[in-house]
Amino acid sequence: MSELAADGIPVTVSLRVLKLSRQPYYRWRHQQVTQAELTEAYRANALLDAHVDDPEYGYRFLLGEAAEAGEEMCQRTAWSICRDNQWFSVFGKKRGKNGKRPGPPVHDDLVKRDFSADDVNELWLTDITEHRTA
Repeated sequence: MSELAADGIPVTVSLRVLKLSRQPYYRWRHQQVTQAELTEAYRANALLDAHVDDPEYGYRFLLGEAAEAGEEMCQRTAWSICRDNQWFSVFGKKRGKNGKRPGPPVHDDLVKRDFSADDVNELWLTDITEHRTA
């Protein structure tokens, strides 16, 4: 904006073309870094220092180290900062495999996929939708 204004283009015209509001622009220009962003940066710096010292610690232990350094925060805040910056413990949890192959069928297919019956009580079937599954 300041470059366009130096070239003689009014700020109001530039804001209108860019579809930006005037008041938030001037608020941002007055204070480009908010207090909340500054606090989060200090907290992230304390967590990073603790993570570099002990990379095997998870966010709960990093929280204690940051509190000793003077940056108090709740667990959820520490978790979100660590997650956003991908600071994880070097010892991860074992995860189950999601792509498991199905095992052999539990029962033999006696119907052989032929669902027609010649007489009453000769063939009984059920619908799987009766049973709740995940």
